[in-house]
Parts: sequence; structure tokens; C-alpha cells
Amino acid sequence: MRILVTRPLEDGMAIAAHLAVRGHQAMLAPLLEPRFQEGPLLEEAGHELDNVQAILATSANGIRALSRRTARRDLPVFAVGPQTAEEARRSGFSNVRSADGDANSLAQATMGWAARQGDLLHVCAKDAPTTLAESLGQGGFTVRRCALYSIEPAAQLPAETKAALREGALDAVMFFSPRSARIFAALAHDLPTDGLAALCISPATAQALGTLGFARVAVAMRPNQQAMLALTE
Repeated sequence: MRILVTRPLEDGMAIAAHLAVRGHQAMLAPLLEPRFQEGPLLEEAGHELDNVQAILATSANGIRALSRRTARRDLPVFAVGPQTAEEARRSGFSNVRSADGDANSLAQATMGWAARQGDLLHVCAKDAPTTLAESLGQGGFTVRRCALYSIEPAAQLPAETKAALREGALDAVMFFSPRSARIFAALAHDLPTDGLAALCISPATAQALGTLGFARVAVAMRPNQQAMLALTE
């Protein structure tokens, strides 16, 4: 299949490599771009890492942002899923656990992994949802948010993507978040998509496509990269 991948560039390149192994051809159209916040190391700038028993990571970009801002690798990392956990290990963190799901899965898993003494530091984007902190707060945990990056939306689709859509040169589009699905729906509203399969990481992502027409819409069995790749088989 010829598949349009809408993930941020670094993650999209990794997906493209996995797709190539499966005999598919990927076209990259990053609809979201992480912008990492510059600054001094957290352990030098103040008390951000004081009393932290573990890091909560809900995306690989959170790990990338954190790695830029601390030399410490001794803190445990509780990751939302396999890709985020893999990024943490690649960045040098050795004590890493994966909830293998979404933010709700991470909240439930953390309640079994963490003590109610010491803080949990959620490394996140500036506009990240507060549901994880709220869920854990209700369970008696102290969660501090540490916004180290922002995610900026694309203003338009790449020219080659528009051409491929007009020419019917694609078979499917992969959507890894409701936000990317909404951006695509807005940017591709006047382009033909009714011959494509929409491969979505969650029901909420499929719903975010709105009234944009597709030949079929498939939702991954679990909200992770491996389950998304399984939709291409």
C-alpha cells in the first residue's frame, strides 16, 4: 500500500521504516511539529526535580524534551506505551515501565507502581490535557506538570501530498491522534479522500475526521504503534 503518515517528522520517519519492512511505501506529511523549550538543566535551575519519585511520560516527545533539559537518568520513567518507553531507554533511562495503552491506562498502572510519598513529574506539552494529573490526584498522588515543549499545527499540506491526493496515488492515511485528524480534515476538505482507508489509533481519532469521506475507517485494537501497523496487514 501507499500510505500517508501524518505524524511529526521524527516519529513519521520511524513509521516509514516499519512500513517499508512490511512492503508498504510511506509518504510523510507531518501535521504537528514539536518545538522544544530551551533553558538550563532542571536540576540546576531550581527545585523541579526535588522530591520526584518518578517521571510520567505520555509521549516520546516528552522524553526528548526532558532529555534535553536534564543530565539525570536515574529517575524511574512511567511511560504511556511501548514507543514512549523505547524512547526513554534509548535516551539512557534504565528504570522504565510501560502502561501499554493511553493516559487512563497510565493512571491505573501508576497507582500500582508508585508510592503516595514523593511527587510524580508529568513531562508534557504546554497545552497537554490535565486528565492524567486529575485522575492520580483523586487517588491521593501529587502530580506536578512540567511543560517542556509545544506542538505546533501545520498550516497547509505539503505540495506533494496534495498532488498525490488529487491523482489518487495513495491507498491509506494513518492518524495517531484526534488533533492530527482534525487538522487533516480542515486542510484536505477540498481534496478527494473517498478512495482512501483511514487508519486511526483510537475511536476518538476516527470521530475527529468529521464528515470527511473515506472508503473505510479502521481503528487500532490498542492505542499504540504496533496496533496501528497491524492495520496495514
